[in-house]
Amino acid sequence: MDGLENARSAEVASKLATGKGKKTDADAAFKAGDMKAALLSYHQALLWLNGLDKSALPGYKAPDPSAQEKEKSEIDELLEKIHSNMAACHIKNSNWKRALESAEKAIAKNDKNYKAIFRKGKAQGELGFFEKAETTLTQLLKDNPADAVTIQAELDRLRKKDQEREKVHSQKYRGFLSRDKGTGKSVDKGKGVDPGERTAPLGAGRQSGFIEEVDEPEPAPNAAESDAEDAKEIPVVKA
Repeated sequence: MDGLENARSAEVASKLATGKGKKTDADAAFKAGDMKAALLSYHQALLWLNGLDKSALPGYKAPDPSAQEKEKSEIDELLEKIHSNMAACHIKNSNWKRALESAEKAIAKNDKNYKAIFRKGKAQGELGFFEKAETTLTQLLKDNPADAVTIQAELDRLRKKDQEREKVHSQKYRGFLSRDKGTGKSVDKGKGVDPGERTAPLGAGRQSGFIEEVDEPEPAPNAAESDAEDAKEIPVVKA
């Protein structure tokens, strides 16, 4: 039995090491500006990491049912960072739908991942869901005051864009009413342009560390300014 368990543990450790290597390749491609290669390597990392038996990891402890917070394994942390980094890649490619999906997957692993939450809010705004974006970013502003300048700047940008779009829609609507009034035709308000309709994507906007930075290995403990982590405990080691 011990032999089988050791073999299973070795297999999981090997796959984990491969997945980590793919993530490292993806991080490097992101830094080099090659989003296509980065996304490919992140996807390959997911293939190696998804479904791994966490109980076979060295030092694994069964979760405490009474614990208020669920203990995360090294695999969970890697998956969280990969999804968050994929969201950053999709933002670079202006693929807002995929950016939102990836950010939400990262948040599902860690609801305190502020980078992923920021990327979610940005993607919501770019998709035209301004109210949702405002809610997401306003809450993030409260939870993460350390990055208040960046978050507030994104909120201000989205609000300005939304106001500009409202103005354009209102002008088109007034012009529509004026033309119909001049011809004596009745106006079917149900077919007019809804000033509140938000379908066009917002502009790309300013870049920030939330977008430019991928989650990488943690530096020395005294370098508190970095919020990136990457586990190293296992010795075997436009979309």
